[in-house]
Amino acid sequence: MLAEGLPSPLIEHAAVMAGMPVGPLEVLDATALSLSVHVLDQTREDFAAEGRRYSANAGELLVERMVKEFARPGRAAGGGFYDYPKGGDKSLWPGLKTHFEKPFHADPLAAQRHIKQRLLYRQAVETARCLQEQVLTSSHDANIGSIFGIGFPAWTGGALQFVYAEGLDNFIANCATLTQQHSEGFALTPEVIQTLRDYQN
Repeated sequence: MLAEGLPSPLIEHAAVMAGMPVGPLEVLDATALSLSVHVLDQTREDFAAEGRRYSANAGELLVERMVKEFARPGRAAGGGFYDYPKGGDKSLWPGLKTHFEKPFHADPLAAQRHIKQRLLYRQAVETARCLQEQVLTSSHDANIGSIFGIGFPAWTGGALQFVYAEGLDNFIANCATLTQQHSEGFALTPEVIQTLRDYQN
């Protein structure tokens, strides 16, 4: 979303308002942007070894710029998307506004609702994929794991419960819309949809 030019405070605030412990930019800082770049570099090498070229998405390229161009590898190094001054409170790095954010003219409340939907749906889609691939083997694991593992809002009852609370057909339709608007990250394969129907029954 930051790669699209959305204001970083709006992204972070929307995540917290949705019930997540912290915003996605702070999560990336904590896990280290440099680790994400290492994974990206390794993926490129693996693809090259197979005679293929890996096309990084806009978010991956943004994180790469943060590390390689701006020398901001994450919280442990004192700076990533946030500044972490010793003895002081963290704050969003002013460079985000300079280098990535675009002029914002949308209704802030409407934008916040849409960001919240994107954050919740993206995580729910990944949970559904994990069920389909049998990385998760029960609805209990899907719900509890999403809350304690990835910080999915507890008020939802978990990612799978969120899907069914939305209404499965409504969730599927919204995923199709989000896929058209944003990325394939929201796409549901027929196999994933069938898995969701199976777990609903």
